[in-house]
Formats: sequence, C-alpha cells, structure tokens
Amino acid sequence: MGSQIPEEFHQFPDISDLRSSVRFDAGTGCIWLEQQRVMLLHTTAFGSLRDELFRSLGTENAKGVLFRMGLKSGEADAHFARRLRPQASDEDAFAVGPQLHALEGIVHVTQVQFEMDIASGHYFAEYIWQNSFEAEQHLASQGLSKTPVCWHQIGYASGYTSELMKVPVVFKEVECIGKGDDQCRIIGKPLKEWEEAEELKKLFSQDSMAEELYSLQSEVQNLREIISPVIPPESIVGQSPSITEVLIIIEKAAKTDVNVLMLGETGVGKETFAGVLHKMGPRRDDPFITVNCAALPEGLVEAELFGVEKGAYTGAEVSRAGRFERAHGGTLFLDEIGELSLDAQSKLLRVLQHGEFDRVGDTRTRKVDVRLIAATNANLEELVQLGKFRVDLYYRINIFPIVIPPLRERLEDIPGLIRKFLDRFNSRYGRNVSGVTDKIMSRFRAYQWPGNVRELENLIERGVILTEDSELIETDSVCMGMPTEDVDASRVTRAGELVSSAGGGAKKNAFQLFIEQGVGSFDHFEKNLLEGALQEAEGNVNKAARSLGMSAPQCRYRMKKFNLA
Repeated sequence: MGSQIPEEFHQFPDISDLRSSVRFDAGTGCIWLEQQRVMLLHTTAFGSLRDELFRSLGTENAKGVLFRMGLKSGEADAHFARRLRPQASDEDAFAVGPQLHALEGIVHVTQVQFEMDIASGHYFAEYIWQNSFEAEQHLASQGLSKTPVCWHQIGYASGYTSELMKVPVVFKEVECIGKGDDQCRIIGKPLKEWEEAEELKKLFSQDSMAEELYSLQSEVQNLREIISPVIPPESIVGQSPSITEVLIIIEKAAKTDVNVLMLGETGVGKETFAGVLHKMGPRRDDPFITVNCAALPEGLVEAELFGVEKGAYTGAEVSRAGRFERAHGGTLFLDEIGELSLDAQSKLLRVLQHGEFDRVGDTRTRKVDVRLIAATNANLEELVQLGKFRVDLYYRINIFPIVIPPLRERLEDIPGLIRKFLDRFNSRYGRNVSGVTDKIMSRFRAYQWPGNVRELENLIERGVILTEDSELIETDSVCMGMPTEDVDASRVTRAGELVSSAGGGAKKNAFQLFIEQGVGSFDHFEKNLLEGALQEAEGNVNKAARSLGMSAPQCRYRMKKFNLA
C-alpha cells in the first residue's frame, strides 16, 4: 500500500529536475517541457475564455469543457512524470503533477493524505490548494459562486491520476475560495467509489454534452412548431407587381406536391413564403417543419434529419425522431440547402427518390411522405460545377424554382411592411409608437437594403425601443447600419478624422451632426468613428465605449460588424 500521512503535511521532493526540463527557445518561438511544447498564457485571457463558455454553453456544459481541457493536460503530464522519475517511489513520482501545477503558475499544492497502489487499483488523496488562478479569475469576473469553480484544475488532477493509475480517478473540490471558503481543498478516488459515479462519468464525454445541447435544441424546435401557426397568405405584405407575381406562382405550386426551390438574397423572407405555400396547399393541416442546414453541426446532420436510435453512439440515451419523421404528411423546409455536405446530400437524395431512410444506429428502413421546399441564396449551378453540390440532387429540387425579389425592387411595399413591424413590436414591448418621420421614409426609399426585409424589421424594432409613446421614429433611432445619401469620399474621411481626434463629448456631437446632415456613407463613417475611439483607448474596448457614450456590449457588437473586435 502507498504512503499515508495523517499527522503532518507531506513535503514534495526537490523540483530541480522539473526546472531543468523547461527550455525557452526564443529563436523558434517555442517553449519546451522536455519533448512537449507548452506556452505562456495570460490568466486574464483564460478568464475571458471561461466567461465566454459560461455565456455560450451555460454553467454545467462550460464545467464539462473546462474539465476536459484540464483532463488532456493532466494526461500529457502523466506521461512526462513517468519518464522524469522512473526510479522514485510512487509518492515522489506522483508529485510531478502537483509540482508542475505550481511551476506553471496555476496553483500551489499541499499534500494532506496520499494512498496509492497501482496493482490493486486503490487510490485516495487529499490536497489543499493555495493561490488558485482559476478561483481568482472567477471571483474577478463573476463573483462568489454557490459551487466550487476550479473545474479546469480538477480536470487536470483527474486526468493526471487516471493516466498513472490506469483506472478512471475523479477529484472533487470539497472547499473552494470561489464560493467563499477559506481555502480550496480537493479529494480524489476512483470513479466507481463515488456515489454520483454516473453523473461524474458525463464529465469525461464531450459526446454527451453535444447530444444534450442538440436534444434541447430539437425539443425547443418541436415546441415552436407546435405553438407557432404557419403564416397565412394574407400576412404577406406587398402590393408591388413583383410580389403579386410571386404569390400567383406560389398559389399554382401549392395545388401540387412538386418540390419547390426558393431563391433569393439573405433576408428576403424565403421561410415566410414557404410557410404561405404550405398553408395554401392540401397539407395545410399537417406539420410544417423547418431546418437551417447551415446551423447543423457536421457530425450531427444525419441524426438531425433522419433521427437516431438509443445507443447509436455515446450520449444517445434515448431514441429520437428526425425532422423528416416529424414532417410526415406535411412539409419540410430546408433553408440554406447549399451548405449540406456531399454525404448528407446523397442521403437526402435517397429520401426524395424513394421516400425512405434509416435512423442512425437502426437497421429498420422507414417510409415517409413529405413535401420538400428548399431555399438558398447561393448559386447552386456554380456549386455543381465546382463539385460541391450533387447534380442529380440539384435537378431533383429545382423542378419549380421561385425567386423572391429583394426589397430594393419592391420599395412601394415599405410603408406596409413598416406598419406590420410597428404593430408587432408595439405589442411585444408594450409601446405605442406612431410611425416614422418623412425624413426616414425618404431615406428608406433611397436605400439599397443589402439586408432586405430582415434589415428593415431590425431597424423598426430598434426604433420602437428607442422612441417614446405617441412619437414618430426619428433618424437617430434607426441610423446604425442605415446609410445616408452619398457624398464624395473626402467628406466621409474628414468626418472620421474629426471624431477620431475629438474627446468623448465631441465624438457624440460629431456623430449626431453627421446623422442630422445626412451626409456620407454611414458604414464608412461608423467604421472611422469606432477605429478612432479604439485607437485612442489603446485597444481597450471598455474605454472606447465610454468615450462614445455607449455600453461595452453595444460597442463590441458594432465593432464586430467591421472585424474590429
């Protein structure tokens, strides 16, 4: 049996062998830990990554990602430990991990108890952590937590020990500064000895997280499909000849089961017109299921479209119907179909040709009766020539193409669309905004609308939020991304130079003056404004935001439009 130290803390062996294993090679830009390349990383950068994971994935899933990051690092260091101290006792050889954690600036480790017997698979250890960088970063950005927060470090300890023991070992943080304790304290033992072993096992599997997230997404989509009625034909706003012609074509297509391909630029409302087509046809009382092909992760395309059987892969804990099954008897709308991989295209072709498919992990072939409406803003003919889209699938879906015109070709529909969006957002936000000014309407008619109806919708939503009840939406409420009349480039450049050299108040005044005068390309002006503010703030987005009189999230959102942040 390994060592046990009940009375006093264990002193780790001399660290000189570890120090000599670290080599800096400035000439090649490499740092080496023996044969393993490592890097220096600012703790604030890692803290920023943690915060982003929390916002994007939620606490539990972020915990899993951080745990597995540490797990891989610990496994790599375990291989190094075997080579570094081949003749040492189990205890001193094992100490490489805790000592590396300290040498790398992650945490200082004090051993309280240690029992290790590789032959029998017995392991138990207790450590105290001091100066945990992960706890410090969590407190700095998110404050006190209700649960321990050193998940990356716990992953490292678990991966390191599991690799040396050759059985899964999990550490748990039983005290943590991040939740208000006086110290961080961890306990490790084989996974099977923890009461919550099944729950802890999920930390090791990224498949379970991906499946869980995707299952939740599918459930949300199912609910939306149940509670959201299909858009009725009368909801299409448009008196222009181009829209009238489209509605006539859609009415003809709706009387048949022909495959339809909706074509048009981003934001023209292809899904809306697809819903109207479904509502006009004999399948109107059956499901209308939508799929954004561009949003499907490559590894889950088949499962999402055709379903998955329980046990088909790690994390597939229940059988789940795909979109084709859910659309049986009704209509399936595949948006951005040009984004599907060639493999997914071949499986889609089989369903369209034979009306049958197999769930992932199942041997049973299922029949399905679905009307397909596809949509894309890509040039499928060009993709076919490039070998990125199957020619047989192209001919199968392109039987009845319908081109949705861009908003710049149906400007006479703008007043009706504005009324529709005003009603929607007044109701959503409990407001009573009356309309838009004549000046805005004039600019709307002169604008090219690269974002089409979706861009107009976003502008009206912003205007409703910023405008007082019973008032008209004015220029400064919708101008962001809404260019004004063209002028020569020198005036635009001069405006950018003006705000770049001015203080915060002057920037805002120049910004307002530029809007009111209605000069220049607004995108050009806005980019100059943001670049100038960012340069003055020496790259500090928070400081730049303050100088512009806006919040940091607003500033980051606008900077992303120009790839500035």
